[in-house]
Amino acid sequence: MGCVSTAVARHKRQVLCIIPSAFIVNNLVGETCGKEIKVATMHKRLLTMMELSDAFIALPSGFGTLEELFQMISWAQLNIHEKPIGVLNINGFFKGLLSFVDHDMEKKIISQRARKILISTTTADELVNKLQAFQFEPDLALSQLKWSPLSSQKQEVDLMLHL
Repeated sequence: MGCVSTAVARHKRQVLCIIPSAFIVNNLVGETCGKEIKVATMHKRLLTMMELSDAFIALPSGFGTLEELFQMISWAQLNIHEKPIGVLNINGFFKGLLSFVDHDMEKKIISQRARKILISTTTADELVNKLQAFQFEPDLALSQLKWSPLSSQKQEVDLMLHL
């Protein structure tokens, strides 16, 4: 997070870091630039990202990024949000993942409409242009789902054992 926020800030763009408190305590984030919002849980991080972001971009990274990417794709497919989602496929990093998604579409596990949710390019400029041009197409079968603001927010429960 720190390296990305610094690079974005250098290009005079707005930076918003939504950081789980466990990351701060264990110094997993590093130095960040811009506004920071500290949240208690990863679920709260995802909800806050969804509420405050205009779009979602995944850069080459690990399982956590993939989990967040697929969570945002799932929420778009369920019509919880209509924001564009992209991967910056630098040096073919996401080639295998995109092949998997395309394979699932060919096997009709993922609809063509749902496949359009995920945008991929090899350059940042092209990705931003495609994200800006994105037009959300709700899945007709799922468009009947109505999500209230409260239904997407879970209450946090303290499950800590206090001795």
